[in-house]
Amino acid sequence: MSGPLAFATVTAVLKDLLNDGLVNSDLSAILGTVKVSALPPDRIATGADEPSQLNVFLYQVTANPGWRNADLPSRSSGGDQRLSNPPLAVDLHYLLTAYGAQDLDAEVLLGYAMQLMHETPVLTRQAIRRTFSANSPVSDRLMPASVIDRNPADLADQIEQCKLTPRYLTTDELSKLWAAMQARYRPTMAYTVSVVLLQRTTPTRAALPVREAKLHVVPVARPVIEQVDPAFGPVGTAVRLRGQSLRGGITKVRVGSQQVAPAAQAVSGDSVQLTIPASLRAGLAAVQVVHEVQLGEPPTARPGVGVESNVAAFVVTPIVTSPSPHTLAADRTLSIAVSPPIARDQRVVVLPGDSALLVLARPDDDPPTSGTITVTIPPGWPPGTHLLRVQVDGAMSPLVVDSDAGSPTFNQYVGPTVTIP
Repeated sequence: MSGPLAFATVTAVLKDLLNDGLVNSDLSAILGTVKVSALPPDRIATGADEPSQLNVFLYQVTANPGWRNADLPSRSSGGDQRLSNPPLAVDLHYLLTAYGAQDLDAEVLLGYAMQLMHETPVLTRQAIRRTFSANSPVSDRLMPASVIDRNPADLADQIEQCKLTPRYLTTDELSKLWAAMQARYRPTMAYTVSVVLLQRTTPTRAALPVREAKLHVVPVARPVIEQVDPAFGPVGTAVRLRGQSLRGGITKVRVGSQQVAPAAQAVSGDSVQLTIPASLRAGLAAVQVVHEVQLGEPPTARPGVGVESNVAAFVVTPIVTSPSPHTLAADRTLSIAVSPPIARDQRVVVLPGDSALLVLARPDDDPPTSGTITVTIPPGWPPGTHLLRVQVDGAMSPLVVDSDAGSPTFNQYVGPTVTIP
């Protein structure tokens, strides 16, 4: 959009256009010195010795029909704050008048000027900038330096270019114009420049002052988990995640529904060490590295703000914690203590030896989790001592358990057993 100096800018560009055209046509060899002005006609000296001169005069400003439906500027209810900046769209109407002391001088000037205007249907952005450039030979004569310093050439950057079209006035219209100007009539042609868009460039509402600048940069490199070592084990297992770009500003690991904050020394760019939290359920757990970004005052982690890695898998295996060997009750009921506790909605299978027994779902009024599994051994089950395992949501208890320490060893094939009479 243009600023309030746009009217003067258009007039200056028209003067520059006429001046260049006269110089290029070498009219000075025919008419002598020719002057280009932008004065009201009543201020131009006329008579027997009037100089050869072309005058461009802005005599009327009208609303542009294509932009006239744009909204008017609006203000707040108190009137102290501007709410919108719609443009003021107008067309500029000029009179081009030729003066000369000798016969035919005015006709020659008007003919050259009209041909030049006809061949310039648009005031191009390049022409506007050239008029007010530092190396323009006429810019200092077109407009005072104090005005040029305020950048009137912003007209070159408005959305629509200014179109230059002739307007053929009737004798009656010309008579009224010259009578209103109280000047002596000279050969005249009218032109219209459309459209000039005046609009403020300042914001409609002043921004609140910045009390303290806080810039948070979210890392671009996304962490990648390539390996989980080991990939299975009971709760409390020490696990190392290997991959790329694992260290962030605030590095945490999401394991299932739990979030673990590893120690600073346990995190590097290619590995993260953590301990599987005891609150997890047995079964498959998703593992993700999360780089958090804290915002606000005081700084607080916000959901969805940060970078997450790909999802890896860790299998939390159940551990039979009741003493071995296990014995059956008189009604052939086998009770087994397991860790971690089993949720009511988990699928549990007890495997005495090579056979499997599905544990029935517990009633809804039972506690949500239980550390004890109860299953009935049906009659006809092969007697003897059998290796005892538990499967929870597909996660199998390990074959080898050190009964004294209560932790997996994986170095010998021993484990909990059950004796069936």
